Amino acid sequence: MPNNSSANTASDASRRDFLKHSVAAGSLAATLAANPIARAAHSGADETMRVGLVGCGGRGRGAAIDALTADPNTKLVAVGDAFLDRAEGGLEAIQFEDSVADRVAVDKDHVFDGFDNFKKVIDSGVDVVILATPPHFRPEQFAYAVEKGKHVFIEKPVSVDMAGAASIAETCKLAASKGLSIVSGLCWRYDLGVRETMKRIEDGAIGEIVAIESCYNSDTLWHRGDKADWSRMEYQLRNWLYYTWLSGDIIAEQAIHSLDKTAWLLGDLSPTKAMGIGGRQQRTDPKYGNVFDHFTVFYEYPTGQSVYFTCRQQHKCTQRVDEIVHGTKGKAEILANRIWNPSGSEWRYDGPKPSMYLNEHVEFFKSIRDNEPIDNGHYMVNSTRIAHLGRMAAYSGQTLSWDEAIADPTRLGPDQYSWSDVPEPPVAIPGVLAKA
Repeated sequence: MPNNSSANTASDASRRDFLKHSVAAGSLAATLAANPIARAAHSGADETMRVGLVGCGGRGRGAAIDALTADPNTKLVAVGDAFLDRAEGGLEAIQFEDSVADRVAVDKDHVFDGFDNFKKVIDSGVDVVILATPPHFRPEQFAYAVEKGKHVFIEKPVSVDMAGAASIAETCKLAASKGLSIVSGLCWRYDLGVRETMKRIEDGAIGEIVAIESCYNSDTLWHRGDKADWSRMEYQLRNWLYYTWLSGDIIAEQAIHSLDKTAWLLGDLSPTKAMGIGGRQQRTDPKYGNVFDHFTVFYEYPTGQSVYFTCRQQHKCTQRVDEIVHGTKGKAEILANRIWNPSGSEWRYDGPKPSMYLNEHVEFFKSIRDNEPIDNGHYMVNSTRIAHLGRMAAYSGQTLSWDEAIADPTRLGPDQYSWSDVPEPPVAIPGVLAKA
């Protein structure tokens, strides 16, 4: 990972290059939006691509349906999950989707469970792998998929700790050398309204960016309960959201979408340091593992801008997700696709709004067929690290620099996986019980 100095030197150019790419891709996606399963004119269009799904929860099922919808010459041929009931349930849900059901070609011998299910899916002769397991497992699974020469759609965040992010960064280099497409689940990068709003900001619609208010304040999420015959490993894995070693905490698992947009606005630079606070006020029951339910983090960037960020998962509280960008000549609201200035003029995006979840797969499969690989590696690693930096600052109660944070070698989670009773990790207490 380059240090901030080297990253900053290339920042302006890389930002311009990215936005140029975004415009071109946006035009393409706008065309495809009218007919999302339109086939591109390319030599590989007649070849059926075989898709494997690793992780059959709600996001994995949705991603598999989007993949089959995006490209009409694809088949789902293998699925895997740590739990057989989840693998079978996920497959059934995909088969229930009429628009793609005829291309679900998974027989009983290709429904895998256990901790090594990902290897069996990847070794099933697939061309494309969708990685949608809990984030802890992604570095190992991503490395194996790329080693085997597979194109990968990898959900966000790509790791739960800095050590995992470093592993992903190294694997991205190998993927690039092999000409593989790597697309991240940071889906707002594939939303046409957000892309156009970002482009206008880049073109100076609000002048120079001064600061960004960013929030991902949402409601509580699911909990799958407990059973007497579950080992503590099974309990934690079935309720993975509530364990930092599995999810990265809410700032990484969910709110990374907001942090990714702030990084995008600032040229995908890395912050220089962060100071954060957080804790748990509603999630006081031990069943909620060791994650927080709120964070506030102040990030400082080398170009002088600040990001003021909050995230929350609490019931009966104001829910809001968006970024307000303050510029020298106006303001912008990213998800509202709105820009305005003190004179009263206002712009709102009114173009096509196809599903960003589908659009990222449309562009993913087209890149494979056109042999023009997409590489989302830099920003998916950078944004994941930004989330980890914020969590580490809040957990520890310390102001942390980027350089010291990304050098942290801590690997969260057990060294080996088995259906035994893993320890219950403690909740971090800032200033007292610091945890990564």
